[in-house]
Amino acid sequence: MNMQVLDARRDVSGGYKVDISRGQRIGRVSSEWFSRPDDERFLSLGDLARSVRGRSERSRTRVVESALIHVEANRSDPERLALIMPGTDAPVTPTHWSFGQLASQVGAPAAYLRQLPAPLAAINLQYGLTSHRAEQIKTLETDNGRLELRAVTGPDYGRIYDHELVEAVQKIAGNGTGDTRWKVPGMLDWSTGVYNPRVDITRDTTTLYASDRDVFLFLVDDLNPIEAGRLPDGSPDLYFRGFYCWNSEVGAKTLGMASFYLRAVCQNRNLWGVEDFEEISIRHSKYAANRFAHEAAPALEGFANSSPLPFVNGIKAARERIVARTDEDRSDFLRARGFSKAETGKIIETVLSEEGRPPESIFDFVQGITALARDKAHQDARLEMEGKAKKLLDRVH
Repeated sequence: MNMQVLDARRDVSGGYKVDISRGQRIGRVSSEWFSRPDDERFLSLGDLARSVRGRSERSRTRVVESALIHVEANRSDPERLALIMPGTDAPVTPTHWSFGQLASQVGAPAAYLRQLPAPLAAINLQYGLTSHRAEQIKTLETDNGRLELRAVTGPDYGRIYDHELVEAVQKIAGNGTGDTRWKVPGMLDWSTGVYNPRVDITRDTTTLYASDRDVFLFLVDDLNPIEAGRLPDGSPDLYFRGFYCWNSEVGAKTLGMASFYLRAVCQNRNLWGVEDFEEISIRHSKYAANRFAHEAAPALEGFANSSPLPFVNGIKAARERIVARTDEDRSDFLRARGFSKAETGKIIETVLSEEGRPPESIFDFVQGITALARDKAHQDARLEMEGKAKKLLDRVH
C-alpha cells in the first residue's frame, strides 16, 4: 500500500479533494468561532500578540491581606462598587469576572450580591473579606485609563500570561498568515468536496481569538497534504496537520493544547475527518509556569517540527491488521468491546455503505465507530464512542 507525504498537488480548482465521511468531527473551534464578537478576532499572530502583551505590560500582580481590602460604595450610584487595596488610595473597579472570583474566595454568592444595591453588596463583601479564613489573595490589576481588577485567585495561583502562549506559537508559526507552513485554515467547498487552503483572512474566517478573559488559537499546515492510503475510488486519502491551544491568565480556564490530523475545515470552523487527536492541559497551580516552559511549549514545537511518518505508518498498520473475515467475526469483535447489538449493526452497515464492503481491518472498524459517534446527540456518548475508536488505534501503533 502506498503511504507518502505528498508534494503540494492540487485539484484543478486549486484545492484538495478530501473525504470527510471518515474520522471524527471536532466542534471546539466552531464553538469559539460562533461566540466571538469582532473585537475578539485578530487577523494575525502579530496583532494578537501586541494586544495581549500590551495589557500584560499595563498590569501588576500582588498578594494582599484580604482583611485589609476596603470595599467602597456610593449611595448616589447604586451600581458602582470599588475596592481600595492596601497601600494605595486609588479605587480599583472589579470586572464582572473578578467580582465573581472575589465573592467565591470569601464564600459569598456572587449572583445574589450582583442583584443588591452597591452599598448592601459592599457590606456583605466587606464582612466576607474581614472573616476570610485563607487570609491572603492574589490580584491582577490593569491600568486601562482607570484601575481595573481583572482577577482574584488564591495566593499560590501559577499565572501563565496569554502573551506567553501566543509568543510560543509565534516561534513556530510566525504571523500565522502563510509566512511559515502554519497558518489560519482554508475552507471546504461542500458542493465539490474540495478543501481550498488559500482563503482570505478576515474577521469572519480568522481562528485567532482573545478576550479580556482568555486567548484561543487554531492553525493548520494545509499546504502540505499527507497521503495515508487510498479511498475506495482509488484517489488519495489526504490529511493535514493542525493544532489549537488556549489559556486564561485570569483563571477562567486551564492552559491547554490539542494536536491532530484532519481532512478539512468548513466555513463554520468545524474540523472534519480528524484522526490521532491528542490533548494536554496544565492547571494554573503553583508550578504552572515551569510546566509550561518544560512541557507544553516543547510539546508544541515538537509536534510542529515532527515527521508525519509515525502517523502514516500507524494508519498503514491499522489498514493491514485484519481482525474479522466473517459476519460472525465482525459481530464478536465489536460486542467484545462493549458495543450493543444495535450499535454493532450500524457500524458494520456504515462501513459497508462507505467502502462498498464490510469491515475487516482495525482501520475499517475505527472509521465505522467514529461515523457512529458523529451521530450521537449527547456529547458524553460521543466522546465515549470516540474513546473506544482511539483505543483500537493505540493498540496497533
